[in-house]
Amino acid sequence: MKKKQLFHLNTILLALFIFMLILSIISLGIGAIYMSPSDIMRNLLGNGIQNQTFILHNYRIPRIIIAIIVGAGLAVAGAILQGVLRNPLASPDVIGVTKGAGLGAVIVIVLFPMSSMIFLPLSAFIGAALIAVILMVFVYKKGAQPTTIALVGIALGAICQAGIEYFMIKFPDNVNMTLLWLTGSLWGRGWDQVFILLPSLLLIPIVIGLTSKLDILSLGDDLATGLGEKAKVLRYILIGVSVVLIGVCVATVGSIGFIGLIAPHIARRVVGSKFKALLPASALFGSILLLIADSLGRGLFPPIEIPAGIITAVIGAPYFLYLLRSERKKV
Repeated sequence: MKKKQLFHLNTILLALFIFMLILSIISLGIGAIYMSPSDIMRNLLGNGIQNQTFILHNYRIPRIIIAIIVGAGLAVAGAILQGVLRNPLASPDVIGVTKGAGLGAVIVIVLFPMSSMIFLPLSAFIGAALIAVILMVFVYKKGAQPTTIALVGIALGAICQAGIEYFMIKFPDNVNMTLLWLTGSLWGRGWDQVFILLPSLLLIPIVIGLTSKLDILSLGDDLATGLGEKAKVLRYILIGVSVVLIGVCVATVGSIGFIGLIAPHIARRVVGSKFKALLPASALFGSILLLIADSLGRGLFPPIEIPAGIITAVIGAPYFLYLLRSERKKV
């Protein structure tokens, strides 16, 4: 990468990072109790009102951290899947992992409603991991082709969706909590969820180390093999990394859709398709999108809160239709 291109890329990433920080400060003030940026700075420096300080440190700051990490995680997972499957319309929902996490969470909600809250994210992660294992085993027997992975993932997702609907009909008393989880929301999330997400940051060095491999894999299996890469093994590793990211994120905030689809596309238009630039840009755009969705959900009709998953769907569905139309024109 030339020095001029590198400078241009770093400038874009720095601008996105600064914008994310500004958006985070604005988002800290949004809610049933509004706080101006000056109030927020005073509270952060220890000179604010006790009530506002309590709200910031116990509710809004961890919520902002969660939005940043989850948005980045889903976006990076989506970018990896789009590269591995060589399909620009691929997303975490395509391989069925999101639905698997949802089914695991729903089982705990409806069958063990009095259990500790720690079991909810744990069961969601187990559900995501089981779907991933089934996907890997099935694809290993059939061959790790992108179309095979996508089709098997869609089938597994449909089975999980059928299971979710069965439990919702069978146990209607817990439908409200089930729907809130399936929609995706940062409501009620705090420092416990932040600590659940922190281990996922350990994947950052792995993802950075695989950027060049992703570029090679996106050229096709034949070219990747000709360049000395083990295409199938590499695809399993990359899918495994994306599954862990998706599983941890969904286990923490529920099923928030479209970020894994939209953020990589926006990033690709801004920084190009090279994964060394695409992955960090996707992460920043994912964090920004989830921050905007969560802020709108809290700020439109306070104290009533709209789940962030509904906002991302409202934003993402039209953009998805636009992508479908664009891909159709290319054919």
